[in-house]
Amino acid sequence: MAVPENIRKVKRPVNTVIVDSGKDGPKRYAVRERSKVVYVKGKNPQPRNGRVIGHIVDYSFQPLKQRAGENGADMLSYGASAFVKSVSDDITKDLLEVFDVSDVYAIMAIASMRVCRPRVTAKRMASQYNREFVSVYYPGAAVGETSVGKLYSRLGMDGLKRNAFYLLRFARTAKDHHIAIDGMLKQDSSYVNDLSAFSYKGRVKGCKEVSVLYAYDIEKMEPICAKLFPGNSVDQSSYSSFIRDNDIKKGIIIADKGFPPSRIAEELAERPELHFITPIKRNDARIEANAMLSFSGKLQGIENDVLFSKKQLKGGRFLYAFRDTARASLEEHSYLKKKDDKTFRNDEYLSKRNTFGLIVFESDQDLEPSVVHRCYEDRWMLELVFRAYKNDECLDCTNVQGDFSVIGCEFVSFISTLMTCRLINKLKTTDLLKHSSFGEIMEDLSSAWRMKDAVKNPKRTDKHWVHTLEYVHEELEALSLSEPLPTVEHGKTGRKKKDPGAADKPRRPRGRPRKNPLP
Repeated sequence: MAVPENIRKVKRPVNTVIVDSGKDGPKRYAVRERSKVVYVKGKNPQPRNGRVIGHIVDYSFQPLKQRAGENGADMLSYGASAFVKSVSDDITKDLLEVFDVSDVYAIMAIASMRVCRPRVTAKRMASQYNREFVSVYYPGAAVGETSVGKLYSRLGMDGLKRNAFYLLRFARTAKDHHIAIDGMLKQDSSYVNDLSAFSYKGRVKGCKEVSVLYAYDIEKMEPICAKLFPGNSVDQSSYSSFIRDNDIKKGIIIADKGFPPSRIAEELAERPELHFITPIKRNDARIEANAMLSFSGKLQGIENDVLFSKKQLKGGRFLYAFRDTARASLEEHSYLKKKDDKTFRNDEYLSKRNTFGLIVFESDQDLEPSVVHRCYEDRWMLELVFRAYKNDECLDCTNVQGDFSVIGCEFVSFISTLMTCRLINKLKTTDLLKHSSFGEIMEDLSSAWRMKDAVKNPKRTDKHWVHTLEYVHEELEALSLSEPLPTVEHGKTGRKKKDPGAADKPRRPRGRPRKNPLP
């Protein structure tokens, strides 16, 4: 189509031509470069047009510009992503030893976003990725809804690689560390996988669940490995498989109540460096038979008043009994609060009074009572992990369907849980948790936005921050995510130093000057 003369006369760069697209709009008349001229024998030279460099708009030449947002956002949420990144570099290295780098970046990006934004779904994963500094730390990660689903399925299919990653973590566990093993249930009402089943609690709630078993390093206060079992699988029957599959050879297994060591007798016999400490029920006949309520002393170096006793059983095992007087008082108060004149029975009360605040352990090791008590008290860290797993990370539902997808999703959830434990441990080195919860701190950090191309060493005074509040800056500095402000040295208070030449000067008389005497 011929270009109107008034359009052709508009001033534009040399060696260009105007092309009419024939479609109404601001970009109808495109200005293209003359890329080259082709000479044909016996004919006139034939020019060839090149790329579009602009358009004629309102009788003026407008050079071609990038559309807004084509290069992504120029500012991103910094604080929470940087906090997660500060504790997870070694996790990335371990994953790179086992998985392809594309899968590693996707795993780390998804796990990081689950910690930063606990309620993010697979549909929102890509949009969240584009507004977080996670996209800077793990560029090009495939986190679209379809890509995430395929990643979960592939991770679930490859058990060898998952176990190889867990073995790397076990290799770094010290021999004298204590390993707590416990499980939790996650809601999964799918009918297309074999892991979803009714647990004992699930039947009451009317929903199917899957069972997750965790091994937890008490000294490091972080999980080592995890494995998925059907929801109707009892923890006791899963321990043996869990120990064998993850090749747990050393440490002290600290189990929950009701766990019989006979379930893993074969595993303990094959692993001489693997031991156990497990609590027994208060009505166990061995407590009365061995006079465990005749306490021999009081534990030292702990806040509460705790009495203890220790007895060796036939066969070489040991019983350790502890009675926490503060806990006993609370249990007694709770017991009596539920009773009235009709339901209170003195014989029942007397039989229970001696067991309030009591906990008795069975072990295959001859240990100091203080060591046994500390091990079990530290084991409550695992309960805090599960609480964070369900509340802070919102991972109490699988949100996937097939067997492989459920297993793969759980592997990424393990990475998120490991990150969360490390974040909590880092927060404990500061005073931040005294005033705010973990979730509130993460929310504060997420509000710290920063320019994408900013310098790597942030400072409060640099010009790359976006609407970041002062108290958020203080949190960033407390966590070493931003350099603190330089301290200003004020002048010292106190007496001034004596002048070296003061001895040669006449001394000023003290007190009021005397009045002149009368003449």
